Amino acid sequence: MSATDVILGYLDIWNEQDAAARVTLMKSVLTEDSLYADPENAGLRGHAELSEAIGRARERLGDLRFTLDTVVGVHHDRALFRWKLGTVTTGYDVVEFAGDRIRSIVGFFA
Repeated sequence: MSATDVILGYLDIWNEQDAAARVTLMKSVLTEDSLYADPENAGLRGHAELSEAIGRARERLGDLRFTLDTVVGVHHDRALFRWKLGTVTTGYDVVEFAGDRIRSIVGFFA
């Protein structure tokens, strides 16, 4: 699985409205002990904490969807990519891989 494939799977998690389906996606994309941080959330650990945060965000975001804009770069076990949220906003995420899953995500809103 390529880094881009994993990143697309990660964005699918953010687009999933159903909590149970979201956790199922997480199991294939994120490590069990994954760590997540962005300007609104610091140090979310594991699938349950991140799923709860995504659920709250989905309530605010409605039908807006995250899409991959570009993978800026990939080296060793890290990637930097730019995403879009509808036409409303953009941001960047840095992810660290553990094999073919993501171990950590640090998000930045642009």
